[in-house]
Amino acid sequence: MSGGRSSNRRPGGKPPAGKRSSNRPPGAGSSGRSGGSSRSGSGARGTGGRPTGGRSPRGGSAGTAKGLGGRQVEGRQAVRELLIADRRKAHEVWISAELEGDPGVADIVDLAYGRRVPLLHVARAKLEREARSEAPQGVLAHAAELPEVELVHLLGSRRGDGGSARSAPFLVAVDGVTDPGNLGAIIRSCDGAGVTGVLLPRHRAVHITPTAAKAAAGAVEYVPMALVPGLPAALRQLSDHGIWIVGLDDDADRGLYEMGSLATEPICLVLGAEGAGLSRLVRERCDSVISIPMAGQLSSLNVSVAAGISLYEVTRLRLDPS
Repeated sequence: MSGGRSSNRRPGGKPPAGKRSSNRPPGAGSSGRSGGSSRSGSGARGTGGRPTGGRSPRGGSAGTAKGLGGRQVEGRQAVRELLIADRRKAHEVWISAELEGDPGVADIVDLAYGRRVPLLHVARAKLEREARSEAPQGVLAHAAELPEVELVHLLGSRRGDGGSARSAPFLVAVDGVTDPGNLGAIIRSCDGAGVTGVLLPRHRAVHITPTAAKAAAGAVEYVPMALVPGLPAALRQLSDHGIWIVGLDDDADRGLYEMGSLATEPICLVLGAEGAGLSRLVRERCDSVISIPMAGQLSSLNVSVAAGISLYEVTRLRLDPS
C-alpha cells in the first residue's frame, strides 16, 4: 500500500493551492469506487388531509424529487418510528381492515390516537394499490416531507460529548446511489453506527421513496440528511473545515482495517454508486481511498453491505481508540 501524500493541512484551514492533504493521522493515504454493486381505489376516507399529487413508479425513481421526500411511509416499523419520533406531521395512518384488532399493530393504533393522527382501516386491496413498496405489511402513513438540514450544521461536533473522538463529525456521503433499497439500508446502518449526518446529491440520485423509508426501518426519522447541489464541491467544503474525506472503492490505496487513528478524526466516508463506484471528481476530493478485503472469488460487495462493515469499523475504533 502506498503512503500518504503530505502538505500542511490543519483542521479548519485550507490546504495550499494545488495540494490536498497534510499532517495526516496514521492510516491516511492518497487516491478513490465503493464495493457494491393520481391515486386509485375507493373506500372510506377520513379527515386530516394530506398533500396531493401524482404517484411515482413503484419503489420510486432517482433524481425526480426536489426535496428529501418521505411523504409516504410504508411498513410497520417505519410507520411506528414516524409516530414515535414525532419530528414531522403525520397526516393520516392507513391500516388494512383485516388487521383491525391485531396485536401486531396495536401499538401503532395507540401511537396514532396519542398523536391525534387520523387512523383509517381500509380494504387490503385499496392499501396495496396505494403502496409504492413491495410489501407494506398492511400499514402506511402520509406525512409531511422529511426536513433537510443545511450542510453547515453537519460540520460541528455532536453536542454533549465533551469534544471526545466519539463527538467528532462522522459523516457519510452517497455518490449517486440509485437503488432505494440500498439507500434505506445505508441510512439504517448510519443510525446504528452513530453517523452524525448524511450527504445526498440533489440530482441524479435516489432520495427517500417509500421503499427507501421501509428499508431504513424508521432510521430516516433520526439521521440528519443534507441535499447538496454538487457532491465534489460539498466535499471540498468539508475538507476546508478539517474533515477527512475517505472513499470506499475496490481500487484503493489501503485496506479498511488500516485506517488507524484516522477513524477518530472528523471524517466523511464516501460511498460510490452501485457498479460504477466513485465518480472521478469525487475520487479526486478524497484524502484516502480504502477497500474491504475480499477472501472469496467475488471482487466486491453490495454497497449497503459494504457501508455497514465500514461504518462499524469506524465506530469500533472510536469506542476503543487503543
